[in-house]
Amino acid sequence: MKLFHFVLVTPERKVLDKEIVQATLPVIDGDVTILADHISYIAALKSGEVRLVFADGSDEILAISSGFLEFGKNILTVLADTAERAEEIDAERAAQAVARAEEAKKQKDLGEMEYATVAAQLEKELARLRVARKRR
Repeated sequence: MKLFHFVLVTPERKVLDKEIVQATLPVIDGDVTILADHISYIAALKSGEVRLVFADGSDEILAISSGFLEFGKNILTVLADTAERAEEIDAERAAQAVARAEEAKKQKDLGEMEYATVAAQLEKELARLRVARKRR
């Protein structure tokens, strides 16, 4: 299997910098899977799970929030607002954050912008919780 280079960075840190076989990422219109020699591609990311497959057949799942990806010349660069590996996520705390976001979403006096912010937070926390639970 042919490899390509994957780099995932957030404003705080470089999360991962590795050669991989495959990456599946959550883009605005669904999910996209990138393999070596994929056509050049740029997309906006939404909160969700990133699944990476390595040359030895092992895989890793990470939780990300919004950002962008760019693929070209067999280099996939992901710029995410936040990104966490499964082992970095505390499932209990993530579940509590989901509950808080769901409660905030129920408030009747939320304006459009506040509702969108709460909905995005809920989507991010749900992704974190799914990734944490898959690690078990």
